[in-house]
Amino acid sequence: MRSEDNKRIAKNTLFLYFRMLLTIVVNFYTVRVVWRVLGVDDYGIYNVVGGIVAMFAFLKTAMVASSQRFTSFELGRGDLDKLNRVFCISLKVHFLLAITVFLLTETIGIWFLNEKLNIPYDRMVAANWVYQCSIISLLVSIVSVPYDSCIVAHEHMKVYGYFGIIEVSLRLLMAFLLMAIGGDKLIIYSILMLGVALLMRLLSQFYCRKHFEECSYRNMSDKKLLRDMFSFSGWSFIGNFGVSVRSQGLNIIINMFFNVAVNAAKGIAEQIGAVVYGFAYNFQMALNPQITKKYASGDKSGMTELIFSGCKYSAILMMFIVVPLFFSADLFLHLWLGDVARYTVGFLQLILVTCLIDSMVGPITTGIQATGNIKKFQIIISIIMISNLPLAWLWLKIYSNPYVSSFIAIITSAIALAVRLRLLHQLVEFSYLVFIRHTLARIVPILVVVSVPSWIIYSKMPRTLCGLICYCIITTVIILICSYIIGLSAVEKKHVLQIIKNRLKFLSK
Repeated sequence: MRSEDNKRIAKNTLFLYFRMLLTIVVNFYTVRVVWRVLGVDDYGIYNVVGGIVAMFAFLKTAMVASSQRFTSFELGRGDLDKLNRVFCISLKVHFLLAITVFLLTETIGIWFLNEKLNIPYDRMVAANWVYQCSIISLLVSIVSVPYDSCIVAHEHMKVYGYFGIIEVSLRLLMAFLLMAIGGDKLIIYSILMLGVALLMRLLSQFYCRKHFEECSYRNMSDKKLLRDMFSFSGWSFIGNFGVSVRSQGLNIIINMFFNVAVNAAKGIAEQIGAVVYGFAYNFQMALNPQITKKYASGDKSGMTELIFSGCKYSAILMMFIVVPLFFSADLFLHLWLGDVARYTVGFLQLILVTCLIDSMVGPITTGIQATGNIKKFQIIISIIMISNLPLAWLWLKIYSNPYVSSFIAIITSAIALAVRLRLLHQLVEFSYLVFIRHTLARIVPILVVVSVPSWIIYSKMPRTLCGLICYCIITTVIILICSYIIGLSAVEKKHVLQIIKNRLKFLSK
């Protein structure tokens, strides 16, 4: 990678991590407050009902990939007029998409909510309020996609980070308001979260219109661009439908076999899993525009180098959270929430394993999407992801244990990762040996070497907050040492040492 690209990625990553660290602290406290105010059953209802709406969010996710890909591609080519065309067509498409989602959620979705879900009768009114607020929030986020895509494509990660801080701060404020306002807490919480979504939509639109020339809407038609975007997003719909089915469909399957308390347990575990995955996602968000831009400029070797490095660093970053949290899950949950629903610890540990596998997916997927040739990729990945539902349903019929769904998710994640790598190889030729030597041969040994002492140390630590903090610090030091010795190449080690020397010289002045 070129020096200026490294600096840009590093700078953007730092901004995103600053945002993420603050987000983690605020989110954990917010969830603690909401958990205690709503209670186990209402929290479970919010999780499973919101999951129905999230099932339809695959339409939005597909268009996010399309908007970001075409915006980053045109930025890489430096065509401002085409960039404006991409924005205008994208905005028009997203309004049409919002109308489609509205029709689907208000027909199929509302029927499923009232007829198929296992929700206590006396909470159905509240569940419908949650559902309607979730729908409006989704529609707002859909029409915000073209603006968010511009911020990411232009690599204004500092602003993206500030927006994230504002959003979590508002969520914290809403949690405090939830305690102060009387009435049905579940309904009030849904309305407050909708208010946050509306405000964030206005902020992103205002910023983009002020800072990016292409974000001025003109009523235009470009049949070729529209066809290209729909072709790209059309196949993305298929792939993202599979991902949505796995993440949200499994919650619905669990609800059909168990009660909302089990949904609450899985919901808490998924909340933590989403935060953990953010460690890799924030790094990848800074990396992904560069992958697309390098492909657009014809630098395929530079693109594959970025992808391999992205997979390795994402997995290593993930280990800093996954390893200590995996072994201390019971203590962490007890100190954070007090008494938690049954199955929460097991769900969290299994989700952490899935997060570690999925941490390597982002750079490979971005590389495939950069080529624009995604038909085969999306069909195969969708089939793999959708297979989670029938497999989970079948095994729950045979072996009534809610963990079954998470075990199946781990297996399909590993298969999907291997398939993505194979498909990328077909589109952009590279050596599997280079990937194995540069990435897997470094990640796996680090995980094995780190896990054994981490487990032994935790077994000896006192079950207190101070004990947990000491354990996390020791484990972090072990991972740092192992990552440096095993994870970095000779060139990377030299670069790290040079950065440390420069910092020491600066501090000694």
